[in-house]
Amino acid sequence: MDFLDRLVDKVNEIDGLPIRCEPGYLGEAESFVVYPIPGSRVVNEYFSGVKDQQLNYEFAMKSKVPGNIHSTLWVVQNALEQIDNIESNDGSFEFDELIITNKPFINQADSQGWFVFLLDIQAKITTFKE
Repeated sequence: MDFLDRLVDKVNEIDGLPIRCEPGYLGEAESFVVYPIPGSRVVNEYFSGVKDQQLNYEFAMKSKVPGNIHSTLWVVQNALEQIDNIESNDGSFEFDELIITNKPFINQADSQGWFVFLLDIQAKITTFKE
């Protein structure tokens, strides 16, 4: 299923982002990523193998400049609230909706001056048997 890749593509289409989003986890330098988090589930499963799913993801940004985080995560959050469609490239899913479950919030500030902020979402999609 290519949902995570298409979500990343959608985010990277946002004009003026100071940093590109990548699937994966935070690196040692400034980074902006998205990854799955616990709580995802199958809501309905049909005899055909089709499944309605709720998938939880977290966007994380690490920077020494809180303003960069603010100008990225809040812009992304506003854009995600406007998304009404995400297309699968391989026909593996059909998009239903995207819900912001937590607006951007600080998760960490360390002694080296790094800040980490998070933004949590839930995607509702239908997946098709391969």
